[in-house]
Amino acid sequence: MQFSLWTTLLCLVATANALHFYLDANQKRCFIEELPTDTVVEGHYRALEWSEQEQKYAENPELGITVEVEEEPSGHVVVKTTGPSDGRFTFTSHEPGDHSICISTNYTSWFSHTHIRLYLDIVVGSTKPDVEHDRTHVSELASKVRDLNQKLEDIRREQQYQREREADYRDLSESTNARAVWYSVAQIIVLVGTCAWQLRHLKRFFEDRKMR
Repeated sequence: MQFSLWTTLLCLVATANALHFYLDANQKRCFIEELPTDTVVEGHYRALEWSEQEQKYAENPELGITVEVEEEPSGHVVVKTTGPSDGRFTFTSHEPGDHSICISTNYTSWFSHTHIRLYLDIVVGSTKPDVEHDRTHVSELASKVRDLNQKLEDIRREQQYQREREADYRDLSESTNARAVWYSVAQIIVLVGTCAWQLRHLKRFFEDRKMR
């Protein structure tokens, strides 16, 4: 006999701690958990059996709990194990989709009227790291870093070339300015010399006119 809980109860499984429910010795309770690929799921359960003598739920060393996890709709069994009344189970989803987590006891008699109170805590962990994807991502980052370094090196060489051109242009400008200054000085000297020669020539011309 197999029972399924409502969807609201399934939501509580992923968030609530120490969720408990009741089942008979020959019953099975299943939970549906939607999981992505490569997701780690950890579960902790603790089962107490009703004791007629003590009139309460107590631990029974002979009580065992069977946990079975199947991938739906393929029916692939991920986990099938029987443990003590207080135990844990862990599995990793191989396919995305719904996973059926079923819990039952190790009692097989249909005439058993034993009642079980079972505390269950299911924790859905983070997705397992994809090592190959990480390596590919790191390789892509390394390639981008190399490209960036190459571009920075090209920019550095271009800046060095521009500085060298600027230095050459500055030297050429200074040389041109120096030549222009010396050319101006030479023009002034020539003009002064020409003026002096003309004045002297005019002075001699007037002196000769007076002597006549």
